[in-house]
Amino acid sequence: MSILPPGLRPAPPRLESPEPRSVPSERRAVVPSGSRERWAVRFGRSLSWLSPADRQVLGLYLLTRISLWITAHGARWLFPRGSDTRDAGPVLAPFQQWDANHYLHIARDGYFPADAGPWVSGWDNREAFFPGFPLLLRAVHTIVPSWTGAGLLISFVAGAVAVLALARIARTYVPEDTDGRRTVLFFLLSPCVVFLTAGYTEALFLAFALPAWLAAQRHHWALACTLTALATTVRVSGLFLAAAIAVLFALSARSGRGRGGRAGSQRAWRSVGWLALPALPPAAYSWYLHDRTGDWMAWKHAQERGWYREFHAPWEAWANTWNAAFDGVHTTGYAAMFQAELAAMVVGVALVVLLVRHRRRPEAVYVALSLWALGTSYWYTSIPRATLLWWPLWIGLAALSLRHPWFRTAYLCVAVPVTALVALAFLTGRWAG
Repeated sequence: MSILPPGLRPAPPRLESPEPRSVPSERRAVVPSGSRERWAVRFGRSLSWLSPADRQVLGLYLLTRISLWITAHGARWLFPRGSDTRDAGPVLAPFQQWDANHYLHIARDGYFPADAGPWVSGWDNREAFFPGFPLLLRAVHTIVPSWTGAGLLISFVAGAVAVLALARIARTYVPEDTDGRRTVLFFLLSPCVVFLTAGYTEALFLAFALPAWLAAQRHHWALACTLTALATTVRVSGLFLAAAIAVLFALSARSGRGRGGRAGSQRAWRSVGWLALPALPPAAYSWYLHDRTGDWMAWKHAQERGWYREFHAPWEAWANTWNAAFDGVHTTGYAAMFQAELAAMVVGVALVVLLVRHRRRPEAVYVALSLWALGTSYWYTSIPRATLLWWPLWIGLAALSLRHPWFRTAYLCVAVPVTALVALAFLTGRWAG
């Protein structure tokens, strides 16, 4: 819309002659001759499909990655494992912690190297981890010699895809967030964002899950279910996403019946078969584990042995976590970890209540299933890290900050130091998330 008064609007431009005009030789574009220049041109062309909003989101993503790399560098030198350490260690070492080692071992040695398995004493229960990330890690390692570097590259590229998809989803929920940057800012300054950088599964899962949700919102069911199937190769959370997409499909089919009658309903239900696709990768993985161990639920039993994930009533899990956090049973570091688990559970429950209240049923199903899976173990484990996967949370915080401008400042004042502390705890091997 023009901001000039009607009488001062410029005249429409005259059409140029279709005849080509000569260009002075000194102003003609020079094609780069060197290999570096040619690669620069190709890189620029590859980014031409990105909108200005996408570039801003990626710029924000890159800046936060740089800040985490600075934190990792400081962690090597300022917080070594021993007080008399004279060598800071390899540059990538801070990122090769906890679950990243499990994925490395699976990618390098397989699930059952030298016929080892749960029948061997001291087994690491690696079958608890789904095969999607290790398979990709093994493939990328054929190009990147460092296993840690390969994992970081996967998470870096996947994280970029995830934030672009998150920005697009945010614009459908909160039109006031015109470029999605506010939602992405809240997401990239979330307390556990360090796990999007390390060789963990969160970034890769979101790179499949968020585009899948975006496709489902647009009723592209085949694409949505295919991407969700890829997500289920990475984490069992993909099944929770599949359930949410199934609810969204049912709601859209019912509304289509209302708009188009029986014909509209028939058109919608033609795609129902795609909803079964996300179950195939977990089924295939269970079959593989059964063939090697004789146990159809080997991955679940591995989680029970290694991480106390046997079923307990939700109130029992809360009580056990509360005791671990505040009864002085554990050291202060572990107690703080359990306190974070309790806080994340409270945030998750509040999020489900708000989603139900605002009639966001598919999103509520997704988050509720995640909470049920994580909140029915002996005690809570990995709930803070799971908040990264709850995209309605970050969209909701962005919407709240648009309604109450002071909230953004308050969030940043609290989140930035917490994010730094969690990053240091992980990068120094003190917390697995």
